[in-house]
Amino acid sequence: MNFFLDDLSTFFDDSLLNKISKKCLEISNQSYQVNNGNIPKWSQAIDTIDAFPKGKIALKKPYISINHDSIDNESLTAELRKLIPWRKGPFMINDLVLASEWDGDMKWQRISRHIKPLENKRVLDVGAGNGYFTLRMAMEGAKRALGIEPFLLFNYQFRAIKSMIKSPLNALLLPVKLEEMPKIAIFDTVFSMGVLYHQRDHMAHLSQLHELMVADAELVLETLVVEGPENFVLVPKGRYAQMRNVYSIPSIKTLESWLNDANFKNIRVVDVSKTTTAEQRKTPWIGENGSSLEDFLDPDDDSLTIEGYPAPTRAIVVCER
Repeated sequence: MNFFLDDLSTFFDDSLLNKISKKCLEISNQSYQVNNGNIPKWSQAIDTIDAFPKGKIALKKPYISINHDSIDNESLTAELRKLIPWRKGPFMINDLVLASEWDGDMKWQRISRHIKPLENKRVLDVGAGNGYFTLRMAMEGAKRALGIEPFLLFNYQFRAIKSMIKSPLNALLLPVKLEEMPKIAIFDTVFSMGVLYHQRDHMAHLSQLHELMVADAELVLETLVVEGPENFVLVPKGRYAQMRNVYSIPSIKTLESWLNDANFKNIRVVDVSKTTTAEQRKTPWIGENGSSLEDFLDPDDDSLTIEGYPAPTRAIVVCER
């Protein structure tokens, strides 16, 4: 599937980013060659959406909004539903509300007031999902906003949204893993949000982020945390809030020590928030049998997960290379 090729050549028309373009293209091509029975359905949806009129993009909080009077909402809804589940968003196309599981604007509001301006910056969004935040970064004026996300469906979702924009932003999403990225210091701001606790080796993840950052670049790290002293880490047995592959959830002091050990400086914890059902919720856009946070908590005590662990609390840490 080569629908990203035109975007890629334009996006990487940049003196620094051009250094990684060949590798990113090679990995992306390989990723789209997987044997996945959903690809014909996803591809057909993209082809249909591509033919719709292009609209103007705007921010109508909490939505990334695209508006064009000639878009047929009924047809568009049918195609977008082929790309369910929509985890990140929300989006609005004319008066069609694509209510994703996560209200990403709530997280962005917690982050945006604490970071350096993104205007004219090269930005990397690691584990970007469908690129909702990558688009927000571009809308903040980033010179280039690159999202990397190995899960293919999310790449198709990004393409669906971006193909409806009349004047596309300098944003791109590719099916590339962090560890596959060429080890070249390029980015002025790097985001790792909701990724760290899924890493078997959290220090390797932090080191890989560090390698891609120019001198004095800013890291924005958002991750699950638990209460506890320095060196305390929760290692769930089995699932955590019904999530697979949650390997370690540190205390805030432990997280700060990890960042210090990874050679980051000026480490600031700028927000600690318990995840609520206003931010992560069931919607028709995650599927008929889709579960969300309300199903992952103890029905008798919402301070605990269904497995008996502390309920999800997330910290945002901002630091520099």
